[in-house]
Amino acid sequence: MTETTYAYGAGTLLGIAAAAVILLLVLIMRFRVHAFLALTLVSVVVAIATKVPFDKIVPTILSGFGSTLAGVALLVGLGAMIGRLLEVSGGAKVLADTLINKFGSQRAPFALGVASLLFGFPIFFDAGLVVMLPIIFSVAKQFGGSTLKYAFPAAGAFAVMHALVPPHPGPVAASELLGANIGLLVFVGLIISLPTWYLGGYLYGQYAGKKFDIKLPSAFLGEVQQDANHQPPSFGLVLTILLMPLVLIFLDTGLNTATVMGWVSADSTVVNFLRMLGKTPIALLITVFFSLWVFSGRNSLSHLEKICDGALGPICGIILVTGAGGMFGGVLRASGIGDALAGVLSDTGMPLIVAAFVISTALRVAQGSATVALTTTAALVAPMVQATTGLSEFDLCFIVIAIAGGATVLSHVNDSGFWLVGRFLEMDEKTTLKTWTVMETLLGSLAFIFAAIGSLIL
Repeated sequence: MTETTYAYGAGTLLGIAAAAVILLLVLIMRFRVHAFLALTLVSVVVAIATKVPFDKIVPTILSGFGSTLAGVALLVGLGAMIGRLLEVSGGAKVLADTLINKFGSQRAPFALGVASLLFGFPIFFDAGLVVMLPIIFSVAKQFGGSTLKYAFPAAGAFAVMHALVPPHPGPVAASELLGANIGLLVFVGLIISLPTWYLGGYLYGQYAGKKFDIKLPSAFLGEVQQDANHQPPSFGLVLTILLMPLVLIFLDTGLNTATVMGWVSADSTVVNFLRMLGKTPIALLITVFFSLWVFSGRNSLSHLEKICDGALGPICGIILVTGAGGMFGGVLRASGIGDALAGVLSDTGMPLIVAAFVISTALRVAQGSATVALTTTAALVAPMVQATTGLSEFDLCFIVIAIAGGATVLSHVNDSGFWLVGRFLEMDEKTTLKTWTVMETLLGSLAFIFAAIGSLIL
């Protein structure tokens, strides 16, 4: 295998990365350049500055843009339709009222967070947040106050479960690379994720809600005319619609875990068909058509078509900016900045669990993608793990958690998730940095601290 060579050394590449982030923030926050334009321009500038061949620059930025859209566009579009159907039908309010009746109005954010923890076990961060948004906004509309008070406990729950707990792809991939027991990792991940969410997601969400008064997003709560014979759906029907994509997605994630454990054959036609149904876009597509079918008895078909059409308009900007964030991260990866940073940190002599966290954090900051940071770090520290004697099964799990914590912190302008959350909640970039970035850093740091304590005790 040939070793990839880059135009500059590590110091120069890291300087270019820092300058690129500063330029991006100045363009967006000082000169009010639209984030989509700023991200595209800076991506081209970085590619030129790092001497990506001229004939490779456009393919490189299109690759990063396209790969991000491939994962986001269908998911967000279909999820927005489901959310809009639930909102306009009154289903979101029915679910919100039921949650509040069970937990009480004062514990509404806690109820949303607990529901998101449960839903977050099988479902990915993006999909879970999109499906929960109409419920979050309905609760916020009913009780008032900053949207962050309700959104961050839920978003933090999805983020923690996605990063720390199998069967999500990051911890599964890291456990395979490091040889950790995936069943034990589920247990350890759950134990660590609960206090991490409570401190970094729920409590911080309440603090941020008091400090930052974020209004309800106008795009998601615009008024839509109801049919004359409109009747709100039952709680059971709303729960069925909400759980359907989660159950379908668990077919994929659960069967993937089962194949890794050797319980079922990866070559089975039935297994592969069920996993196909559980792929997020397919699961959401099935749920959209199920929702249209059940609501067709309460609404005219033309009205349902208008609802779906109205759901897509507001999210076009979200999709494009998110794709541009992926473009920027892709250019940073192609330039070698992430590899340079990992190389600088891999031989520092730090304790293994600390080195794993620091390397993962550096990769996360440098190129944005949490999944890339997690899997790359696991591959980098795997030889260090193999060379270290006396590591228990618990130690391996704690190292995976430390890597996942590092891959969570400091979500900023090169992370597509930063733009997704900021645009959904209609926050400007400065506010997103002050809120979302801080929460992600708290969650990742707390997960690492708990993992480090666990490694000392067990």
